[in-house]
Formats: sequence, C-alpha cells, structure tokens
Amino acid sequence: MNYVSKVSHKVVLAVLTCSLLVLASCGGKSTATLNKDKPLVFFNRQPSDPTTGAIDMTTMNWNDKTYYVGFDAAGGGAVQGELIMNFLAKADASIDRNGDGVLGYVLCIGDVGHNDSKARTEGIRRALGTWAGSTDPGVVQAGSLTIAGKTLKVVELEGKAMTGTDGSTWNANAATEAMGGWATKFADQIDMVVSNNDGMAMGCLQASNYPAGVPIFGYDANADAIEAIGNGKLSGTVSQNVDAQATATLQVLRNLLDGLTGEDVYTKGISVADKYGNKITAPVQYWADVKAVMAENSGVNAENWQNYSGGSRDMGIKQTQADKKKVLLTIYNSADNFLSSSYVPALKYYAPLLNIDLTIVQGDGQNESSCLDRFTNLNNFDAFAVNMVKTNSGADYTGKLKY
Repeated sequence: MNYVSKVSHKVVLAVLTCSLLVLASCGGKSTATLNKDKPLVFFNRQPSDPTTGAIDMTTMNWNDKTYYVGFDAAGGGAVQGELIMNFLAKADASIDRNGDGVLGYVLCIGDVGHNDSKARTEGIRRALGTWAGSTDPGVVQAGSLTIAGKTLKVVELEGKAMTGTDGSTWNANAATEAMGGWATKFADQIDMVVSNNDGMAMGCLQASNYPAGVPIFGYDANADAIEAIGNGKLSGTVSQNVDAQATATLQVLRNLLDGLTGEDVYTKGISVADKYGNKITAPVQYWADVKAVMAENSGVNAENWQNYSGGSRDMGIKQTQADKKKVLLTIYNSADNFLSSSYVPALKYYAPLLNIDLTIVQGDGQNESSCLDRFTNLNNFDAFAVNMVKTNSGADYTGKLKY
C-alpha cells in the first residue's frame, strides 16, 4: 500500500470512528431535528380559503408544533363599526354636507381575499346598515341612521379594493388615486371615508382634493395615524395590540423550542407568567379549534389617542436566560405600512429578550415566490414564522419543510 493510500485509509477510519462515537453517545440515534418536526407559527395572515374564509386546518395540523398568532378579526371589525357609530352619535346635522338626507360614504377595501379585510368590511357595513350578506365591492344595501334627531339614509357610494399597479394589495398609493377620483365624482355627496387599514386612510388624506373636514377612519393604530388623530386629521382607528401579537408569535416559538407541550405552549409568558416571570400585559385568548393565539382590539379616537402614542413597549417582557435559538421569519410585503412600521420593529425589540436570533426575509406583496425563494437554508434554523402573500399558500411553505 503506497503512502497516499495509507493516509486516505486512516482518514476514512477516523471519520467512521467519530461518527460511531457520536451515534453511541446518543444511543445510536442522530439528534438532528428534521424540518418537518420543527416549530412553525403562521402570523398576521391566517391560513384560509380566500373566497369562503374557511380556515385551512390541513396546514394548521402540519405537525403538533404548528400554531397561528394574530388578533380577533371579527371582533376587530365590530370594534371599528362601534368606533364609527360612537362618532356619529355625537355628530350634528352638518355631517350631511349637502343636506340631501343621505349619509354617503366611500370604503377602501384592503384585499378581497383576506380574512381581516373581510371582517373589517363586514363590521363597517353591519354598523351602518349597509350589509347585504357579502364583503364584495358593490354588494350593499341602503341603511338608515338617526343623527342629531334626523333620520338619514346611509349609502355606500363606492367600495373598492386598493390594488397597486404592481398587484400589491392594501396599497396606499392606490387609495390616494381612488380618493382623488371619488372627490371629483361624488363631490359633496361624500360625508365620511372608511378604510380597512391606516395606510390606505393616510393615503386618502394625501389626495390634493380631499374634502376638508370629512371624517375618516382607519385601522391598525400606526404611529402616523395616532399622530393624525392628535392633529385632528384622522377621526379614529383600531389598535390590534401589535406588541401583544409580536410577543406572542415569538413566545409560542420559544415555548415550543424549550420543549413545552399542551396548554403551556400558548399560555406560558402569554396569559400566565413563564419561568422567567414574563407575561404579556394586553389581553390574549387561545382558540383551540383553529390552534390560534388571538390578541384583542381596542378603539382609538380623539379622547384616548395619547394612550397609544410614543411606541411604548410591554414592560411585562424582560430578558430571559433561555438558550439562543435561530428563527427564520417571512414578511409578505416589505412595503406594508403596518408590518414595516409597527410589527417588525416590535419583533426586533422582543426577539433578543427571548434569546431568539431572528432572520427576517421580506416579499413584494404580489408574488408568493418573493418569499418562498428566500425561505431557504432551512436546516440552519430551529423554527419558522410565516406571513404569506396569499392566505391559501400554507402548503407551499409546509411543502418545503418535508425533510
């Protein structure tokens, strides 16, 4: 045997010996966790059918470590409707700008295939009496409200999904353009503007011909929206408790990574204190039938907006001493106002406290591939958090976690 062969032979023997020692120390079994067995949390966009809204339980049952974290969408829609009704209850006859006996409003719809958008549209229409059994644009009926002792007919002048030229939904620029067109088309028939989120509401206010003094309502309680309420430009918004959602997303992952099971997964550090004394301050519920951790909503208006200003963080969450773990997290659209200005900063604040090394990849809001193409190197991560472009794309992500 020549010298090279001897060296090669020794190297092979050394590698085999090391491998056998590792297996022996583990009882003959590898300690590597397959991707299909790792924690997986969907957030902000609940896996569901974009037409019926039915929850995609096949995705939610991918493994016993799959959960969803979000907020009570239907409850949030009801809160927005209540916010509008409380405003109108205090309004005077001038709310009917042209005195035609009709309260006319326009509606910015975020995404006709998104559960949250559907819930907000329904909440608005139910409150105003224009609900005709559908969240689709144009499918409405006339409502009726008594304001300042006078009964007014309520009409949705137009509802439109705000889709950008690139195909992205919840698009603020599209809302600016739509508002400009509405102001020209309907003029003083517009008595109120309602939006499925703050980004589109703020987009409406950017229209050069926005009718001065017309009340406008958003949803999300973004920092610029809160400031706009303080300045008297925005009439109200809804807080979905972004800090509670961001923390719960990370805490559920942390609990699963720490080996917690059963109800400890969705209660420890969330509704009850964990071993480090951490507990989310805002109210959060667990919906067992859809494996979902849901934050509650609250209305924000001119009376309480200061309570939501300043970007305060949850002081109930402090530094833990848990082992550091790596998590890959997707954001469906880097340009989404709520996610980029509120959710991502919250994630970046709380992740280090929970000793989570967070890698965030962001899509374009149009093509699922913009996220999926970066949902890679999965073996390098201990867990995953997914925010999809489309709510029915769950299988695309679990399909990449098969091995």
